[in-house]
Amino acid sequence: MSLFFILLLKITPLYINILLGYLSVKVLEVKKESIAKLIIYIITPVVVFSSTISVKIDFSLAIMPIFFYLFCSFTAIIVYNIFKKHWSDATSNILAFNAGTGNAGYFGIPLAVLFFEPHIADIYIFVQLAFIFYGNTTGFYITAKSNFTVRESLIKVFRLPVVYAFILGLLCNLFGVKIPEELFVYTSQFKGVYGILGMMILGMGLVGLKKSEDLDKKFIFLNFFFKYVYWPGMVILFIYIDKTIIHFINDEDIYKVMFLFSIVPIANNGVTLAIINGIKPEKATFTVLLSTIFSIVYIPIMIVLYGGF
Repeated sequence: MSLFFILLLKITPLYINILLGYLSVKVLEVKKESIAKLIIYIITPVVVFSSTISVKIDFSLAIMPIFFYLFCSFTAIIVYNIFKKHWSDATSNILAFNAGTGNAGYFGIPLAVLFFEPHIADIYIFVQLAFIFYGNTTGFYITAKSNFTVRESLIKVFRLPVVYAFILGLLCNLFGVKIPEELFVYTSQFKGVYGILGMMILGMGLVGLKKSEDLDKKFIFLNFFFKYVYWPGMVILFIYIDKTIIHFINDEDIYKVMFLFSIVPIANNGVTLAIINGIKPEKATFTVLLSTIFSIVYIPIMIVLYGGF
């Protein structure tokens, strides 16, 4: 039980940052759009580049982004086809998107930095690119298939600066180009900045949230089922099979990264996509808020059950 409270204490600052983000907009009138642009166009590319250039890429690590991208896409497609007739609007599209991903970036990266040694945190950030590509290809297409073509979705992907930061970091890694030690200390500081601002942006998004007039209990329940039962269940099953039978990955550090991906809260990207699809954003926002609050206790419990990091 002592481990649980230690882990709970560790993640408490993340929620303090959410509160600070809320207050920064509510009291100081900070523009969340400006913070979001700062994260997307400057901080995230630096974090991704420095992590990609630093990780030791072998077969096990190289296939991880591919594995998660395919798993995310497969899950979203299956969930969409099962539930597409359960709502009259595009709610099933948002459910499918959420089922295929999690808050692996704004919430997950700060967790990785908190719980893992630097080289494992770099592995997490490297693999996290799979979730970015999913969100802007398969996920984006499923949620907005009536409004955007596949070509338009792909164009959206290639406009993201993080894509080019990843490619540049990967090329430098493969050709043995390293960041000088003096600059490496500087670029490493961006991970902390990303963690703080990334969590604050969640709090900023809560400003203006009102209680939904039509609380969709089925939507909330299914979101929680896929995020907190299906995801960890499937990942733990894969780790068990790999450890005992196939030995395909056979790397404890990567197992830890996979498990952390499976227990992060529901992705807040669904809120934006709800707006695009003409759904009341309160439904998606309220679900993300509940998920983030629930994770205060859920994440420490799951890490303790897993055996700790």
